[in-house]
Amino acid sequence: MTHKLDLNKQQGKKITCFCRDCHRETKHEIITEATLSGVEEELGGYQTDWSVEHQIIRCLGCETFSFRTSSGTEHDYMQVGENSWEYQPNIDIYPNPREGRQPLTDAGLLPDKIQRIYEESLQALNDTQPVLCGIGTRAIIETVCKDKNAKGGDLFNKINSLVELGVLTRDGADILHKLRTLGNDAAHEVKPHSLQELGLAFDVVDHLLLGVYILPAHAKKTFK
Repeated sequence: MTHKLDLNKQQGKKITCFCRDCHRETKHEIITEATLSGVEEELGGYQTDWSVEHQIIRCLGCETFSFRTSSGTEHDYMQVGENSWEYQPNIDIYPNPREGRQPLTDAGLLPDKIQRIYEESLQALNDTQPVLCGIGTRAIIETVCKDKNAKGGDLFNKINSLVELGVLTRDGADILHKLRTLGNDAAHEVKPHSLQELGLAFDVVDHLLLGVYILPAHAKKTFK
């Protein structure tokens, strides 16, 4: 395995990250960076290009400093269009900005099975257990589909069925398909996703459960 070290290739670059003090995604500036990259020899004579970026970043809103790593290989590309691919490295931020994430207000209004899976998955996120959190995220979506009697032989078609049933918008279904893929990787390939990816996934899950269960329950109670 060969490798090289580059310093401050992206110094001054603006990136979007979740800020632990602003409690939302904000623009950050890369203050300093050290990038380690190289080529790893694999069985059969194949080679894989890899890189790990170590960065000190500062929120441009509250000026909080964090440490960020971005790591990946030439295989970490996801298809985003018919002929277009996007590099999607694993990203971690320290201290963990999602640590101590609180459950939805009125999570007790969720159906029992969904509430249990939701709380266990949230605990996995807060305990930094990415594989379990990814599996739990998929399980939440599957349970919602079952609860709403979504049709289809697999989760892909069941999510699309939620659109036909009026439970989801098409944009919402497209986001859930991305979470379905995330859950597949966790369940079948035991692939851990970054805390940033899982935090965003949970943002989507929160909005799904809020719109499907919690807000309708409040509306039913308020507008009798």
